[in-house]
Amino acid sequence: MANKDGHRRFGSIRQLPSGRFQIRYPGPDGRMRTGPETYARISDAEKALVLIEAQMTTGEWTDPERGKVKLADYAGLWIAQRPNLRPRTVDLYRWLLKKHIAPYLGGVPLGRLSTPMIREWRAKLISDGMSVSMAAKAYRLLRAVLMTAVEEDKILTRNPCRIRGAGDEDAAERPVLTVAQVFELAEQVGLRPVGNVRELPAGGYRLRFSRNGEMRTSPEVYGTRSEAERALWKLAGEGRADYRQDRRFRALVLLAAFASLRWGEVTALRRCGPSRERAVALSASRPRYSLRCESICRSSSGQRRGRWSSPERRAGRCGAATSTRCRPGRMRSGRSGPRACMFMIFGTAGTRLPRRAAPGSRI
Repeated sequence: MANKDGHRRFGSIRQLPSGRFQIRYPGPDGRMRTGPETYARISDAEKALVLIEAQMTTGEWTDPERGKVKLADYAGLWIAQRPNLRPRTVDLYRWLLKKHIAPYLGGVPLGRLSTPMIREWRAKLISDGMSVSMAAKAYRLLRAVLMTAVEEDKILTRNPCRIRGAGDEDAAERPVLTVAQVFELAEQVGLRPVGNVRELPAGGYRLRFSRNGEMRTSPEVYGTRSEAERALWKLAGEGRADYRQDRRFRALVLLAAFASLRWGEVTALRRCGPSRERAVALSASRPRYSLRCESICRSSSGQRRGRWSSPERRAGRCGAATSTRCRPGRMRSGRSGPRACMFMIFGTAGTRLPRRAAPGSRI
């Protein structure tokens, strides 16, 4: 039906005091909306109304008012509304948003985002020294957030994250220790020098260490405790001080390396878990691995598959999955019996495994 004289079928156009033209049109909900831009000619305003009407007909129209929400607010809500994400994934997303996305694009309304703006943001991250791998993680998060704005919330008509290859990670292959290096590492883990550091009444710290079973006092006075501790580690490394080794941690390294166990799995092992009989049963049920005493070997196929654990532990019968006293990263010492942890971390929460300190580092 043709428009009546002076009337339009869809929307209206008015001339502002500045001489430019502004459009108004009803949305799908019947509420009148004002166009976000003004036009120098009335024909341009008419074309804009025709385009908006076509978008509403095809279902591609988005509300400009909803596009005014800022990216940082929308992305934070996007992360909070995904309860199925793992805690570590949530932490990673929030860190990426706070560290790499919000400082650059957080204050930009969603409707103002464009592909050139995203390309400039990514180039800025890489030029500031960020690795391509980390930039890809940040880009994938931003792309997922804006994809929700396009497909589910209908805030945008298209995703501005259209940079080809920006979300691909081409990380270099991690170095793998040889068998000899694994055994060398196992021998070093758990070493601690025999000695102590004492604070002097007049200030400073003095070092006492054991050499050939005899305690000796270093004549040098150190300004801080960390300096004295580093000196003790240096003496042990040079063979001028005795050291002790907890052999359990040698077994921990070998078991983690040759059984392909993760940290949470190897620290959750109980004394009631591994045994020769269970190892034979496990070898029969999982022919890709064969467990004998302290070593786990690959089968003839050479493939790696699954993870090692006892049937009792998988079924929860040994208590490893239900106990609240023995958790990875917070093992209690002094426990005995079949439910005691195989590799216990001494002390209370916050203590660490014995290790050899690198030169210049604190113990």
